[in-house]
Amino acid sequence: MSREHLADAAESLQTAADATSNDDARERLENQSSEFEDLANADRGPDHGKLARHEHILTDIADEEGGEVAEHVEEALESIRAFRSTVDGV
Repeated sequence: MSREHLADAAESLQTAADATSNDDARERLENQSSEFEDLANADRGPDHGKLARHEHILTDIADEEGGEVAEHVEEALESIRAFRSTVDGV
């Protein structure tokens, strides 16, 4: 499985965090970015359930923020979905 997609997601989320003026959204996006960076470097990749929870959180943030932030979050979601398609199971 390619962890590069997870690293790409982390980068897109950090860009989204930098683009928002909302302190709460920035903190949430930075936390998500950090988690994906950790997942990209972990010995074992995340399962479908963990990825689905992240997708739900990120979709909520994108809906709340809109604009440029939502565009960067959508880029991250595309990377997450690309990685998820390589995960066995569901």
